[in-house]
Amino acid sequence: MSEFWLYVKLGITHVLDWNAYDHVLFLIVLTVGYPVSAWRKLLLLVTAFTLGHTFSLIATHYEVVQVDAALIEFLIPITILAAAVYSIMTARQVAEQKKGWLLYIITLFFGLIHGFGFGRYFNMINQDDGLAPLFEFALGIEISQLVVVFVVVLLASLLHFFFRISRRDWILVASSIVIGLVIPMLAENWIF
Repeated sequence: MSEFWLYVKLGITHVLDWNAYDHVLFLIVLTVGYPVSAWRKLLLLVTAFTLGHTFSLIATHYEVVQVDAALIEFLIPITILAAAVYSIMTARQVAEQKKGWLLYIITLFFGLIHGFGFGRYFNMINQDDGLAPLFEFALGIEISQLVVVFVVVLLASLLHFFFRISRRDWILVASSIVIGLVIPMLAENWIF
């Protein structure tokens, strides 16, 4: 397998790893409120998250920023909780009414936090000084995130079409389940 595909595959498995499902939880609450028709906005949100993730990997790789691992492991569930609460609070809004650029900036910032959580591990496996492995890894992350988004949007569409579950109810139930899953993560990584 070429190095290119090795890092792409690593990016894909980073997101889809069942032992580290925090990434998937964040993606669920980030996209749960969007229908298929909002695919452009979803693509921009996912890409903003990937950009933030990649920037923090670069900063960690080149030792521009040193971040306390315990703080990052605490902040990751906070970002998921914040996104879930936002989804619940805006459940009545149509996707096009949600705050545009502010949402992208916050998603980019949350991507930075999630990337710092993986930066040390990535540096252990990547001894290359170039940026190519980082961008290959980012491509894998983007691919897997799009898969998760597709599954979430497809599931929402199927639930609405076959079971007539309203978009609002779907958002409330999915976000509440994520909150239930993230609270133990938060307690486990509590730093205070």
